[in-house]
Amino acid sequence: MLGNAGRRADVLRVIALDGPIPRTRIADALGVSSATVTTITRELIESGLVTMSGKRPASGRRGRPLEMLSIAPDAATVLGAKVSDDHVTAVTTDLRGSVTGRWVLPFDPRQDDAPARLGHLLLDTVGDVPLVGVGLGVPGTVANGDAGAVTTPMFGWRDLPLGSTASDILGVPVVVDNDVNTLAIWQHLHGAARDVENFLTVTIGRGIGLGVHLDGAVRRGRGGAGELGHTLAVLDGPRCECGRRGCLEAIAADPAMVGQARDRGLLEADGGIDDLRRLAEDSAEAAAVFATAGAHLGRAVANLVNLLAPEAIVVAGEGVAAWPLLAEGFVPAFDAGVLDVHADTTVIVEPWADDAWAQGAAALVLGWVLGVAPDTAGPSTSSPPDAGGPLAELDGPTAVTA
Repeated sequence: MLGNAGRRADVLRVIALDGPIPRTRIADALGVSSATVTTITRELIESGLVTMSGKRPASGRRGRPLEMLSIAPDAATVLGAKVSDDHVTAVTTDLRGSVTGRWVLPFDPRQDDAPARLGHLLLDTVGDVPLVGVGLGVPGTVANGDAGAVTTPMFGWRDLPLGSTASDILGVPVVVDNDVNTLAIWQHLHGAARDVENFLTVTIGRGIGLGVHLDGAVRRGRGGAGELGHTLAVLDGPRCECGRRGCLEAIAADPAMVGQARDRGLLEADGGIDDLRRLAEDSAEAAAVFATAGAHLGRAVANLVNLLAPEAIVVAGEGVAAWPLLAEGFVPAFDAGVLDVHADTTVIVEPWADDAWAQGAAALVLGWVLGVAPDTAGPSTSSPPDAGGPLAELDGPTAVTA
């Protein structure tokens, strides 16, 4: 049986997801008595987490009007941040997930003491805004455990205790997850996969990532699930920055395509992916670089569809700027590789938006606070956060850090 704190978290979750809502519907949703819900909602109103938002007539002709309850969105603030290879995108949100602040901050993750510098950067940015928690999305794998330890070849990080270090500096719980997982969470809440229970998010650009959202929740395995870019695409192929050869990322990510174009004399040494994309408008050889990369990506995604049977594939990331060129190879390879039983799988290409990744990172914290998702990552804290405030007695889920 749930204790009082657990019941409060459940009631708050129902109000957050379905409000404005009357107490009778909350009781029905949770299978508890109306008296219990009345007691708990009175406490939540007194604490400032819940507010009354008008009345509606009772069903039928008789009965008193029903009081409608809603989350008080400004009762607490959540910070979400997406860490990239040269900047951090950060947002603050209220308890409904509505964005209340946005920042794009220069940041070099390859410098020494990156976790501490990131923590101080975020602390200086939000100032004295009272935070209930912080969500961080990073490329690479995040090990289970309270430290939120991150390993990513892109930044040269290996088992860096990002979560616990940032938590010490910020003074609140910090939840760390792979950045594509945070994007998948945003897609499910607000994006192209809203209310889709089974979908995959494939990100392209500087790297190639994967978020696996099945049966209504992100799936992380034991931590680190979704490294699509480091699956084998070509035996004894080009060397990847992870140290192995033939990874999909070493063939189809932006830096790989730029390297191929330079090797073929299509680009100067200082040419980048934007230059290659412009060149491909008039050069069949440059266009073929994108088409070949797209074909490798299409075969890899078709294999995922056959393995996991999603309803949809969401393609996102900065690399979608070149999607018309990549699609020349992707579409035929994908169509040829997918089994007939999965031929109705939808491929959705989403515009690039850093904010979406950061909002997904904030949603990690909202999921932990409100208990929205059963597999939401737990917080990294090496010292207990401030015990005060309206959220102090709410139990988050007991899942380990993802």
